[in-house]
Amino acid sequence: MSCAPSAASAVLRLSRAVVFATACGAVSAAGHALAGGGRVPLGACLVAVLTVLALAYAINGRERGPAAVLAATVGTQTALHQLFDRLAPGDVTAHGHGHPAPGMALVHLTLAALTAWWLHRGESALWLMIRLYGAPRPAIRLFAALPAGAAAGPIPAPAVPYDAPVLAGASVSAAISRRGPPVRA
Repeated sequence: MSCAPSAASAVLRLSRAVVFATACGAVSAAGHALAGGGRVPLGACLVAVLTVLALAYAINGRERGPAAVLAATVGTQTALHQLFDRLAPGDVTAHGHGHPAPGMALVHLTLAALTAWWLHRGESALWLMIRLYGAPRPAIRLFAALPAGAAAGPIPAPAVPYDAPVLAGASVSAAISRRGPPVRA
């Protein structure tokens, strides 16, 4: 019996891949331009983002830890840096050797680390919501534990003893806290 992925898991994988590819592509193109590289052509940026999207979709079948997200982001930023440097070269370095400025690599790596942190926080939040959504509620567990015909009638209200203290009209002034400056006389 084969276990084909459901449509929901395919949508989740695609959504996660779109976020990863868009974040990496936009951050890399902006970082490249701001760090002294040329402006990346829109067509080249779209092709790069679609390529990253395909790769991210292929590898993101499960939750990834911070090290995996960092490695994927740094690898993607490095590849995009090389691509954007060829397609949109900036000014030649101060030494005139024609190599990209060391500052640009530092900008790409810094942005990769920040993007990886941001993506991992989103990844953690997403998987937490999935786990919480998939967890059965205590009432559902209780209902599932009942025998088949037990829940057919109305559920009785919990018994309240007649000697329970009545709290209606009790003073709650001690529970009220007023913050602010003292009232003038």
